Amino acid sequence: MNPLVIIPTYISSGRRPKETNVIGIYDHATTITQEGELPRCLDSLRKVEGLGQIVILVAADSGLENKAMLKVQNTADHFPDLSIAVVGASEANLVQQRMDQLNLGKHTKEIGLTGYSAIKNLGLVIANVMGFDAVVFIDDDEVVEDPKFLINGIYGLGKLTRKGVPILAKTGYYLNAQGSYFSNKKTPWYDKFWQQSAAFNEWIGQAMTGPRLSHSKHVCGGCLALHKEAFKRLSFDPWITRGEDLDYMLDLRMYGSDIWFDNKWVLRHLPPKTPSEGRRFHQNIFRWLYEYRKMEYSRTQIDLLQVKPGSLEPYPGPFIEPGVKKRVRRTALLRSFARPDKAAYRKAAAAAQTEAEDYAMRCCAKYFEFQFVWPEIMTRIEGDRILKNALIESAQRRRDEANEARAIGAGARGGARGSAAQPAATPRAAVELQPDQAAQAQPAQSAMRTTSLDPGVTTEIHLNLGD
Repeated sequence: MNPLVIIPTYISSGRRPKETNVIGIYDHATTITQEGELPRCLDSLRKVEGLGQIVILVAADSGLENKAMLKVQNTADHFPDLSIAVVGASEANLVQQRMDQLNLGKHTKEIGLTGYSAIKNLGLVIANVMGFDAVVFIDDDEVVEDPKFLINGIYGLGKLTRKGVPILAKTGYYLNAQGSYFSNKKTPWYDKFWQQSAAFNEWIGQAMTGPRLSHSKHVCGGCLALHKEAFKRLSFDPWITRGEDLDYMLDLRMYGSDIWFDNKWVLRHLPPKTPSEGRRFHQNIFRWLYEYRKMEYSRTQIDLLQVKPGSLEPYPGPFIEPGVKKRVRRTALLRSFARPDKAAYRKAAAAAQTEAEDYAMRCCAKYFEFQFVWPEIMTRIEGDRILKNALIESAQRRRDEANEARAIGAGARGGARGSAAQPAATPRAAVELQPDQAAQAQPAQSAMRTTSLDPGVTTEIHLNLGD
């Protein structure tokens, strides 16, 4: 298999995000002046066996896109031994242009660089255009310590179980700073109605003692492998505010597939401190109320399989059951008394009463509408030579811009004392896609790096699989 490793990264100005943009708020955005966790993540990938192409998706605050791209490209250029393509707003615009030319419509909310799901959908589109048969998502605040990380990640992918069920999506797990896969969060009195850590610990304790591959009830964010047959058929949900990986598992089940847990596939998660835990819980309120309404709506559709909370015990079943609205609001109120981020928790409790519920009711059907067009988008755009060449050319321009900016910066620093500083390099205009390029498009001068990894022998899969 030839997997594409995709790493989303988030760059902010450092200013407080708008409270109304519940989709475009991220846990650990790196400010434009900070180094962040991305260099540590890339450095850890140097020892990974069979590593091919890496794509870094750059989500940035409005007006900061060009600076963010140059920042991330400079980081990538410190790792010349890795094949890294940096994808930002210019490349996202190319994708939208090409879809418009193919009469597929513009889907900037569903495929783009705002929101966890839209960002990952952009990664899936790029993988499909570039001809990769699998993707592996990791987060920029994670570290890979196992040289066989990628080999383990694609183990079993595309194979059949002994019941003839294809393994098209997999998740692993991560260790925390203490080297444990259990959540080390206790359940204090104010989380009486929200015992998420305890439920997760119960699930992973069971999964780790079972066979290597088993049906999963959870997805560890930032450790996800998808076969082409999965991501061509199913997108991430752009209306989920966070927890898009777990939501993807529920979507897979509704559309007749599943996700598998591999207890040999591991990395380490070392996130920085969350700037505002209250704002994060605010997003969680939108997430779980939306998830509940989405599950309820799916039961009205005759072409979807039923996903019942009881089949997802101990986690996340209790969080998509009736009564979740009361539980999440009570938790926000209790935390507003006990936690430091009191004002944010009070706002979260208020949102649970009306705003989040309205959002869930208004948006619960939109994902299924988008799913009607996603397979056609992926089929029509697969291996598209025009878009492929344009993306590669754009990536090369980005590297040239970064080199030029560094050269100008070095010249300014080395100039005579008192001389005027040279202006920073101005980013060039993005590559434009012309409708008549179809007849004259030539193969790109340079392609993304490919690899070939064996997903394992079928009989071995059978021996290590729990149905």
